Amino acid sequence: MAIHKRLLVPLDGSELAETAFVYVRELAARVGFEVVLLHVCDAVELGSISQYRAYIERAVETVRQQSEELQKRTGTKGKQIVVKGDVVVDYPAEGILRYADEHNIGLILMATHGRSGVKRWGLGSVADKVVRASRIPVCLVRGGASGEIIHDKWPTRTILVTLDGSELAESVLLYVEALVRQTGVEAMQVLLLAVCEPVLLPAYYPSGIPLNWEDHMARIRRRDEEYLSKVEKKLRDAGLNVKSEVLVGKPAEEIVNYVSKNPVDFIAMSTHGRSGVSRWVFGSVAEKVLLGVNRPILLIRPQ
Repeated sequence: MAIHKRLLVPLDGSELAETAFVYVRELAARVGFEVVLLHVCDAVELGSISQYRAYIERAVETVRQQSEELQKRTGTKGKQIVVKGDVVVDYPAEGILRYADEHNIGLILMATHGRSGVKRWGLGSVADKVVRASRIPVCLVRGGASGEIIHDKWPTRTILVTLDGSELAESVLLYVEALVRQTGVEAMQVLLLAVCEPVLLPAYYPSGIPLNWEDHMARIRRRDEEYLSKVEKKLRDAGLNVKSEVLVGKPAEEIVNYVSKNPVDFIAMSTHGRSGVSRWVFGSVAEKVLLGVNRPILLIRPQ
């Protein structure tokens, strides 16, 4: 699998939307993505379209300069920096998706908050619609995220991949593997993470059937460890630097807690989970993780 190295970055004119720039310059400078900055004008904004064109032109120059500075600072060579801009008239979510389809975009990267701190492009709005309908991966960055992230180190560290044992959740692995290879295998570590949810014992169960919560959870944990071990071996045989870990608790809480205590630079997850049902669905685990961490989240909707 190869990723089309064209990155679409929707902007609405706000500083919060520009939070994405720190990750955009990484992909442009280190991976060689061609960057397209896009503003979608709706009917209300038609009278200001010339102002948005000027804004996009300034944003293009800003991203280009930041990318060139990063290359000089890190000694990155051989990656041509290409940054373009465009303004189209459409409904925001529909315009983003249509543009991606028509211009061979391989990845959409966008902040989840928009104008003036209001969730104009927030969860449940444009970002939500894009994630649910996009045929390509979408990377979300929480607008106004803390500056604690070591931006210039990404993506030379760890990609955390959340799995729940389903083939649908594993669909993210193909993209992660392709991204690692295009970035440089030696620069990336993939961490596979599964979370065992505690099972509540029923108030009544037939007599004569032994039921021990601790033994039951231990069996579930061993099952998940064996599952991750198989996935880990498959990726390691493919040449990737991989390790795995199993946690016990509520998925969103455990993922957020893990990321807060460990050097994770990037989170990748599918928006669907076990048995085709959205066990870890956007609007649930993914949304809670996004709101709880200051790391970008790559979301892939299984086809």
